[in-house]
Amino acid sequence: MNRDPRLPDSPDTIVVFSDLNCSFAHLAVYRLHEARRRLGLEGRLWFDHRCFPLELFNRTVNERPGVDSEVSVVGALDPGAGWRLWQGPDWTYPVTMLPPLEAVQAAKAQSLHASEQLDLALRRAFWAEGRCISLRHEILDVAASTGAVDVGALAEALDDGRARRAVMDQFETARHGRVDCSPHVFLYDGTDVANPGVRARWVNGDFGVGFPVIEADDPTVYTDLLARAAELICETAA
Repeated sequence: MNRDPRLPDSPDTIVVFSDLNCSFAHLAVYRLHEARRRLGLEGRLWFDHRCFPLELFNRTVNERPGVDSEVSVVGALDPGAGWRLWQGPDWTYPVTMLPPLEAVQAAKAQSLHASEQLDLALRRAFWAEGRCISLRHEILDVAASTGAVDVGALAEALDDGRARRAVMDQFETARHGRVDCSPHVFLYDGTDVANPGVRARWVNGDFGVGFPVIEADDPTVYTDLLARAAELICETAA
């Protein structure tokens, strides 16, 4: 039987479907890293980032008014993730996230560690520093700042487009499988949680018109997810 393509390939890995231009995903990825550090699981448990490209699902750019409306609301849930409103001119705002999503996939050829560190740094560059991470030079500069990515190898991968197929394959998996949103987390045993711990609704219009209201936020779900992943590692090794 073929294994569910949404699930990790090994018990020491957590799959995270998400977009880089998604405030809820920025929150989730930050909390995953923090929970892993807090539980002492760094070097034992890895994050396999996969693409949930909102621009392909919605057939439009992730509009800045909608993104801006989320920053103070979602950012208030965990300011430590790094947030600020876009400070540059409108014409410098990223119109696509496909290049940085591709870069994160390309970095997997080096290691999951390289890939997850690049993903985290790209999110911080966009959300906290206001950088246009769709640009090649910005992606490579961010990669260099991680100390975990071979920037020359990443540049070669971006220039020949070798990881674009992975982006599109993951989009197809998300579109036809049970991937509900950005972010959606999957464990090796099939456990899955969409937008972990957070329940939100929109008031006075949908994304880009109204604003989000957080109805519930339970950060302990991240501890539970990582603890379960650690159990799976032990169960498989036994």
